[in-house]
Parts: sequence; structure tokens; C-alpha cells
Amino acid sequence: MKKDCIIGLGEVLWDMLPEGRKIGGAPANFAWHMAQFGYDARAVSAVGRDADGEEILRNFTERGLQADLARVDYPTGRVEVTLDGEGIPQYEIRTNVAWDHIPYTDRLREMARTARCICFGSLAQRSEESRRTIAAFLDDTPQEALRVFDINLRQKFYDREVVTASLHRCNVLKINDEEALIVARMLGIDSTDICEIAERLRCEYGLRATILTCGSRGSHVFYEGGRSDLTTPKVEVADTVGAGDSFTAGFCAAWLHGCDVATAHARGVAVSAYVCTCEGATPRLPEELTRFD
Repeated sequence: MKKDCIIGLGEVLWDMLPEGRKIGGAPANFAWHMAQFGYDARAVSAVGRDADGEEILRNFTERGLQADLARVDYPTGRVEVTLDGEGIPQYEIRTNVAWDHIPYTDRLREMARTARCICFGSLAQRSEESRRTIAAFLDDTPQEALRVFDINLRQKFYDREVVTASLHRCNVLKINDEEALIVARMLGIDSTDICEIAERLRCEYGLRATILTCGSRGSHVFYEGGRSDLTTPKVEVADTVGAGDSFTAGFCAAWLHGCDVATAHARGVAVSAYVCTCEGATPRLPEELTRFD
């Protein structure tokens, strides 16, 4: 069977932003942007049997985003988002919601076997049921598939067990500068040099690449035989919600297309910079960002 499915696996929810609510959740954001690059991308999660869940399903259908969203007997997830003076989001995440209870179905098992790229994080693994589903899905994917751990540490919804298990299952790690220091302390890495931490994580877990983002201070990609370093473009920031998810999608879309690491890195930076100029995590990208000449 052809292995060409791109999966964003984990939370889907409503971001309750100051300007109004928008659909969010890092894996769903990733799937949305990958679809804009022309890939067969799908958001995999769970929603409640409620009006919030119905509206997410309707929104995905209207936008043409494929999704496998289980309907479960828990409320659809919501996150209260506030922005500081620089547009940096702060999150208050509701617990025991639908995406904490993603079931592993035969349909998902078949989807895993056709996956070319899977993006997952730590947040949806805060609950035992979704953690088991994510682990089983990753274990059922083809050996050659990209398994991207976009770590996304949120509040206190993570622990050493989740982080280490995910590092063993992924082959690409996406992490920011603050998260790198947290993970280093958690795993006993005796360094405060974030670039050294990123490279050590790549080597110790046998990763194909570690992507380290540092906000306005640039970003780095570490891979076997080299590294790529880029500055962050100066743009007029509306907010940074979903910027990291779009970076991951831009990088993966280019790498899967056959671009080298430096070119994939540049595409991730460009996509993320554009998303920062928009309100919310899932704007439509201009054609010049999604086209490969």
C-alpha cells in the first residue's frame, strides 16, 4: 500500500483568543498547514458530542481538511489564551476533555500503516488513554516514516516518562530554547548551552534531526554531518499562536519534497514568520510559500 499520509496526532480544541475563538491544537495546526502544501494531511483527535465538537467538524469540512475525530462522551477541548505586550500567548488548558480520550481504532491502525509523516507532542499524552493511542500509532508506522516529536511543553502536563518514551519513538525533535533547558534538567544533561543540548539529544537518541527554535533570536537545525543556523525575519507580529506548528510543517513539507536540510529550514522560517503576521494559528498561506519550483 502506498505510504503517503501525513498525520497530526493529538489535541484539537478551541483557542479562546482575545479577538474571538479559533480552532487550535498543535497537531491539527500542523495538518492544516501540510494540507496547504498539497499533502494528504489529516488531523487525528477526539471531540465531544456537543456543539463545540460539531462546529470543529463543520469547520474542517468547509476548509477541506481531512480529519479522523472520534466522538466521545467528554466535552470538546478549550484553551483560554491571553497575550502579553509582545503578542506571546499564555495558556489555561482545560482537563479531562475529549482529546484526553482518543481511542485506537482499526481505522487508525490502518492509517498508521500508510503514514509517511506523523507529528505528535507531549500535551495529548497527559492522559493514559491518549498516551496509549499515540504510542500504538507510532509503533505501527513504517520504519522509514518521519516521526516528529514537536514537544510543546505546556504548564505541568508532562513528565520524564512521557518525554523519554517519545524521544525513543521519534526520529525528529522540534524544541524551543526554554524547553531545551527544561528537558536538559529533566534528563540530567549537564549543560545550559541550548545548542549543545540540542545536539546531545540528537546523538543520544539517534535522531535524524533536532530543530531548535529561539523566537526572535533565530533557529538551528542539527543533523548528521552538519547544522543550519538562520536569523528570524523582522515582521509586524499580530500574535505568535501556532507559529511553531507552522515552522514544523514548512520544514517537513520541504524535506519530504526532497529539499536539503538548509532549504527545508529556510521554508520553515518563512512560513512561521508569515503566520506571526496573522491572527490565530491557521491562516491561509500565500502560494509563494507553498510552491516548490
